[in-house]
Amino acid sequence: QVQLVESGGGLVQAGDSLRLSCAASTRAFSDYNMGWFRQAPGKEREFVAGISRFGSGTNYADSVKGRFTISRNNAKNTVYLQMNSLKPEDTAVYYCAATHSFLLTDSNNYPNWGQGTQVTVSS
Repeated sequence: QVQLVESGGGLVQAGDSLRLSCAASTRAFSDYNMGWFRQAPGKEREFVAGISRFGSGTNYADSVKGRFTISRNNAKNTVYLQMNSLKPEDTAVYYCAATHSFLLTDSNNYPNWGQGTQVTVSS
């Protein structure tokens, strides 16, 4: 079991950037593949980005590819989501999640979730 705490959300304008952080409370952070998901009002939770245990592999939703970058620092037990060129449609609650599974895009494979951080992008 690992506890996750997201931070870095806020209200920004279209075109701005934000960096989300997710701190994990575990001695075995590098045992986990990590993912970022988001959920907008009235919509289902959707995959945003995923990263493998040591950062060698990443994947992204088509809607954020080229604008968002996921990274991790295992020495700091932290995973990041750098979000550039933000759009109003990026507005959502963003969640980080941890899994031992290699199927990073499916939220059902993640047993560990943070509480979420709100990102609001105004036009």
